[in-house]
Amino acid sequence: MDFIKTTELDSKYNHLEKKSINELLVSINKEDKTVPLAVEKALPQIEKLIQKVVYQLKQGGRLFYIGAGTSGRLGVLDASECPPTFGVPYDLVIGIIAGGDSAIRKAVEFAEDSIDLGWKDLKSHDINEKDVVIGIAASGTTPYVIGALDSCNKNNIITGCITNNYNSPLSKTAQFPIEVVVGPEVVTGSSRMKAGTAQKLVLNMITTTTMIQLGRIKGNKMVDMQLSNNKLVNRGTKMIMTELHIAEEEAKKLLDIFGNVRSAIENYNNGYR
Repeated sequence: MDFIKTTELDSKYNHLEKKSINELLVSINKEDKTVPLAVEKALPQIEKLIQKVVYQLKQGGRLFYIGAGTSGRLGVLDASECPPTFGVPYDLVIGIIAGGDSAIRKAVEFAEDSIDLGWKDLKSHDINEKDVVIGIAASGTTPYVIGALDSCNKNNIITGCITNNYNSPLSKTAQFPIEVVVGPEVVTGSSRMKAGTAQKLVLNMITTTTMIQLGRIKGNKMVDMQLSNNKLVNRGTKMIMTELHIAEEEAKKLLDIFGNVRSAIENYNNGYR
């Protein structure tokens, strides 16, 4: 199969500047509706990669996301949400973006064009054979990401990718490629739109499924979440009340003592009163 960069194909919509706000919204929404269906087609690929991620993390490995621009930002976002949501260490899931943390807010020119910089950034985290590295690039052609994964392969490190084109150089480099082809964007080449949405959905699947498999969810509750604000304290209190069938005052007391929903429930069940 020839490589066709569908993320760069011309939009199905033209003369956008002449359309009303309603017409633009309807067009964007129409295209957005196609994204979950494209993700569905990639579920077998997603499953294979998650199986490997779960295995490696159970062996003491870490999960790395590496990307540039929107793709890099989405990886950093997903990684940064794992500790507060699942109570895992901040160095278990790590997001790396071309150009460093400043590139999260402001684009760093030509950072993604270096074939060597991605591997250098990974080495600064003492990357090793226990880890998994997932490269994210809508086009599947970003040198920063491809170079990083190629070096990982040469050093016996498991590699996966999330891309939005079939048969891309990145897909050929990754051991476990995920290809979610969403087609042309409403604004030609603006892969922050459908492609970015698809990447976010896949990232949600990877970390959420992995953390469930690692025992970080009880029933359907975030029992290991960090209690970083009043909303989460209240949510944790209600979890304890529901699980243990106790009054709010007692549940809040347990949460204050143990600082964690799971710990509060386990200690109560073990006889703490």
